[in-house]
Amino acid sequence: MCPVCNGKACGNTIPGPGAKGIGDVAIRNYEKWKDIRVNMDVISDIAEPVTRTELFGYNLQLPLIAGPVGAVNLHYGDKYNDEEYNLKLIKACHDAGIIAMTGDGTDEDVMRSACEAIKKHEGRGIPTVKPWDIDTLKNKIELIKNSGARAFAMDIDAAGLPFLKGRIPPAGHKTVDDLKEIASLGERPFIIKGIMTAKSAEKAVSAGASAIVVSNHGGRVLDQCPATAEVLPEIVEAVDERCKVLVDGGIRDGLDIFKALAIGADAVLMARPFVNAIYKGGEQAVIEMVARLEFELKDAMSMCGAKKIKDIDKSMIRIK
Repeated sequence: MCPVCNGKACGNTIPGPGAKGIGDVAIRNYEKWKDIRVNMDVISDIAEPVTRTELFGYNLQLPLIAGPVGAVNLHYGDKYNDEEYNLKLIKACHDAGIIAMTGDGTDEDVMRSACEAIKKHEGRGIPTVKPWDIDTLKNKIELIKNSGARAFAMDIDAAGLPFLKGRIPPAGHKTVDDLKEIASLGERPFIIKGIMTAKSAEKAVSAGASAIVVSNHGGRVLDQCPATAEVLPEIVEAVDERCKVLVDGGIRDGLDIFKALAIGADAVLMARPFVNAIYKGGEQAVIEMVARLEFELKDAMSMCGAKKIKDIDKSMIRIK
């Protein structure tokens, strides 16, 4: 297993954890967070920062959500299938004090089992659907409603996944009107994942999104697009607090989380590190990883003068 999941070893391997085309988007996602520096300011009375936050009615130990992952046996090996992975992820995140977004698949049992697991853990999870046709979505949204989940998501950028093209049920692009209908069907906050421009963010807001996720799907759907850290500032500015802004892509430690929050994100998603943790050490590895991220975030807050999450702002970072 790679010491750091930075996209370099896997290159353009798909199926697999790599990126599409020349494979540099996953690498850039990781490296662009490292280009941002933090401003130290220890003239304060901050001894023990508080990382707890609230999002979609969930109390979180820190502003971190495990990102949705699908087709794990195709991309990561046959140790787990999607159902087994989702079950472990939901329980581990629940025990760690955060929540997980669950993945979706062509097999309806993937969504069904994920929703059952979310229901078992008091609705602490966010089911994520692929951009299927409307009839398929209606069936999956009924499962979501019964799960007790307080929000649901669609990774609309999954329309570019090579292994979904030409599959039944069909998955593909959605218009603003399509998304409005889906948001209405869900009857709870709707999160649209896969936003990479201010223009796309405006469309998501007009479609009724309660939150967006700035994401390029780990570089797996479009070659040579920008890193998420590069576009996050302009998207935060365009949204102007009309909906929550989340971000993923190459975030690997507590300092990366701090930087994303300083730019203006409300929370971050991490996906591949959770896959690595579960495949390597199961639920306990997830709990230990989240504890490490919380420690690193607290350390950054203490050293930069933020006592609470809402205190983190742009003055605490330096962007090239």
